[in-house]
Amino acid sequence: MSIKIKDSFRADPQDVILDSINEGVFTVDTDWRITSFNRAAERITGIGKNDALHRPCSDVFHANICQNNCALRKTFETGKPVVHVTAHIVTNDGITVPIRISTAILKDRDGRVIGGVETFQDLSQVEQLRKELLKRHTFEDMVGASPAMKSIFEILPPIAESSSTVLIEGPSGTGKELLARAVHDLSPRRKKRFVAVNCAALPDTLLESEFFGHKAGAFTDAKRDKMGRFLYASGGTIFLDEIGDISPALQVRLLRVLQERQVEPLGAIEPVRIDVRVIAATNRDLTKLVEQGKFREDLYYRIRVIRLFLPSLKERREDIPLLIDHIIGKYNRIQGRNISGISPDVAATLMAYDFPGNVRELENIIEQAFVLCRSDTIELKHLPVELRPPHGFSSDHAGTNNIREMEKQLIVEALRKYGGNRKRAARELGIDASTLYRKIKDLELEVPPRDGRTRNR
Repeated sequence: MSIKIKDSFRADPQDVILDSINEGVFTVDTDWRITSFNRAAERITGIGKNDALHRPCSDVFHANICQNNCALRKTFETGKPVVHVTAHIVTNDGITVPIRISTAILKDRDGRVIGGVETFQDLSQVEQLRKELLKRHTFEDMVGASPAMKSIFEILPPIAESSSTVLIEGPSGTGKELLARAVHDLSPRRKKRFVAVNCAALPDTLLESEFFGHKAGAFTDAKRDKMGRFLYASGGTIFLDEIGDISPALQVRLLRVLQERQVEPLGAIEPVRIDVRVIAATNRDLTKLVEQGKFREDLYYRIRVIRLFLPSLKERREDIPLLIDHIIGKYNRIQGRNISGISPDVAATLMAYDFPGNVRELENIIEQAFVLCRSDTIELKHLPVELRPPHGFSSDHAGTNNIREMEKQLIVEALRKYGGNRKRAARELGIDASTLYRKIKDLELEVPPRDGRTRNR
């Protein structure tokens, strides 16, 4: 009896080993026919081992990269393994499952190629956790986990419920119009119009007509009556973007409108009452413009009843990964693509970049990458030329260098946030204080002379 058990084990040791692995594994011969198919592969694909064996792998393993970017074919062609490529498969039940693939060549004792092996891991739980994380940090299509964004998300509902005028300040490309739309969409006025006007895009004479409208014959080209944006937004919200660019003369008229809640179209005799909420935005420092006499102080205080500030993207770097996921999801829907994410090198590069164009620039970068990327992962070669490593540097070197810079930036920002308190900074970064001390030394960081313990307990 003991001999039979021993012989039975020896007869199929490969299956016993493969079935003990939690990742799906299958092997193919040089004709691409499946020669082994482990238990995890059965579970993930929904296809039984007996149904898979001896069939072409393309008939069994239905991945979105099979036709144009097969990982196993790439391994056969180059002789090099492929490691951790993300893809999606369609199971036997028609369910799409995200997976991570690695491949390698199989050789006999004499070094001859006899086939290949592919391992794949079910990322469904990881993907679900990623979606839940993104969902928790998404508010009316705005994304952020940074303290600055969280504080905005907390106060947005009560601000929206009020009818007070709001001033949104922040650099260009930070999402001021998106924030204004969020205020409108959460407000009692949500069923009425949201009307946006870019005050920097039109000359003063046209802007006055856009704001308040005109009567036929009010000027040479006025062939018919035109309803101004304030009246068009009646019952809803008007968004005055780049309000810091309007002329002193128009500032006077706008102040009167906000004070009296009525507009007077050009050429009209009687003013018209309006019921509209005003949200203004600017990328300029209005307090300095007031001091310089370029912006009316009374108008400034009239529009900044409630003030919101959107920081630049480099001041909230912890939001970058969430924004990337959000933008990738958006363009997957728009373009019918299935890009799963970005490579580690791309992540390090984007985390180290200062984004002078802020969120708008990040979105443009991802949109370009979608055009150039023909696989399921955005690589360094898909980024704009100015973001790629200098010629002569390997991607490994560039990635390592960018990761180092990213670490430096995150540590410096955490220390600055907590006034130099190492323990609180380490807690913010999710590492031990001892690890933080070591990284400060290794990265040769200059830190505040005081550690902040007396001020930031």
